[in-house]
Amino acid sequence: MGLLLIVVSSLALGIGLYRLFSPPVKPEGGSITDLVTHQTKETSSFAKLRRDGSLTDKLDLFLAKDLKMEARLENMYMLLGNPAKQTPLQMLHTRELTCFIITGILALLVSPIAIIAAPIFFFLPDLVLIKKIEERQREMLGNFPTLVDLSALVIESGLDYMTAFERIIKITDDKTALELEVEKMINEVQLGYSRREALQRLAQRTGLQEIRSFVGLIIQSDELGTSLVDLLRNFSTDMRFRRLNRAEKLAAQASTKMLVPMFIFIFPVVFILMLAPMVADLATGGMPF
Repeated sequence: MGLLLIVVSSLALGIGLYRLFSPPVKPEGGSITDLVTHQTKETSSFAKLRRDGSLTDKLDLFLAKDLKMEARLENMYMLLGNPAKQTPLQMLHTRELTCFIITGILALLVSPIAIIAAPIFFFLPDLVLIKKIEERQREMLGNFPTLVDLSALVIESGLDYMTAFERIIKITDDKTALELEVEKMINEVQLGYSRREALQRLAQRTGLQEIRSFVGLIIQSDELGTSLVDLLRNFSTDMRFRRLNRAEKLAAQASTKMLVPMFIFIFPVVFILMLAPMVADLATGGMPF
């Protein structure tokens, strides 16, 4: 029981310090923030937890509500694409379980002082989730220029942009992550959301600056009545140009990054192969010449 209290207190202290010194998240727009807050309140998996419930419920409420971790977990869940097998509450349980298992093993095998590192173990599962989010965003960003080009082509034929998105989505059966998000946006419009709100929710769900800019162009064109086709073509060209510059930058950095493994793994092996015969001859009585 004493070990459990030490673990919980260390965990609470570390999370409290994390919340104290972490910079506040600034919302990019009032309308988007209001929509996300409203959506979180409706679909939050923490709503079923009770203060007078079990010890697990009390711990979950303390971490989610009192330490303000609910918004971060809900945001990560949204950026993951709202997976059915991994709700925000399950993410929190994974953190708790990882923390208790690793801390308990280290405390028993190494030293009880390892309990101090409990907050670090609590946030270890976030590394896996962040990697999944980045992979999903890279996939969406790779398919995004094609979507913009197809949208400009269909809109140029005389359709409005929402009908163009719907036509593009119906083309493929095996939809990518970006196409699934666009399909959600179309469904939200059919359910009664305004086009502006649905577009802003699309930008919030993806978390990509390129899609935020894309949404801003559509909203601006819709409000001012400007030509959306020209805006989309220029946007697609600029996006491909920036992606080419990013690829050239990464290629230029590759040669520098290769120096580290070469010095650690390749050069020592070469030196060993070159100097081993000489060292063997010296050890046996001299050089052959």
